[in-house]
Amino acid sequence: MATPRVFIIRHGETEWSLNGRHTGTTELPLTEHGERRIRATGKAMIGDDRLIDYVTRFVSPRKRAQRTLELLQLGCQDKMPWQEERSSEEAVRTLAKTEILEDIREWDYGDYEGLKTAEIRERRLAATGSTRWDIWKDGCPGGESPDQVSERLDKVIANIRSRFQKDAIGKPEESCPPADVLLVAHGHILRAFAMRWIGKPLRDGPSMLLEAGGVGTLSYEHHNIEEPAILLGGSFMVGDE
Repeated sequence: MATPRVFIIRHGETEWSLNGRHTGTTELPLTEHGERRIRATGKAMIGDDRLIDYVTRFVSPRKRAQRTLELLQLGCQDKMPWQEERSSEEAVRTLAKTEILEDIREWDYGDYEGLKTAEIRERRLAATGSTRWDIWKDGCPGGESPDQVSERLDKVIANIRSRFQKDAIGKPEESCPPADVLLVAHGHILRAFAMRWIGKPLRDGPSMLLEAGGVGTLSYEHHNIEEPAILLGGSFMVGDE
């Protein structure tokens, strides 16, 4: 029976992600190393005999996420929304569409944009007399609060479940359309997405990491859309022997 999945992929390494700087609205290119790693991820995990096959794709409006999606080489029939033309070098493997989704942009860091955590705590000390700062509880002055982030992510989750997955889950796989979804976005927002997927408040803080270029999987227990879960490990598809 079909159990739809949501794959989350963090954009590849940038200079700021490498140095631990909070990167929200700032546009930065991937490093050369970051591009190589994303290409390797695409070759290892995407394709007919790989973990990620036919998926509807949502991508952040930030260019580093869009470049990451390009480098994964999913084999889309159509050009990406931001491209003038499709690359003729990439074989067509899927008719699935790509959508730019504003609600999976990175957390708005406001006054903390471009700062490292240690620098933020120095500012907090000067302003409040305490170095305590937890983005999952405190949010960012001039940016977003945890409640604001939760609100926009909850809309994304509701849309995915109603639009793609509720009519497929638990049905024979051969009788339902593809229901897997791929999100390509950012470190904090995807960790927040994983928490909201399973109904946890952001103030609890995620005891999970997602490296630059990392891949995660969300799904459901017991083929039941009312039992969302984080899939810690999944088996790979294999071709016919």
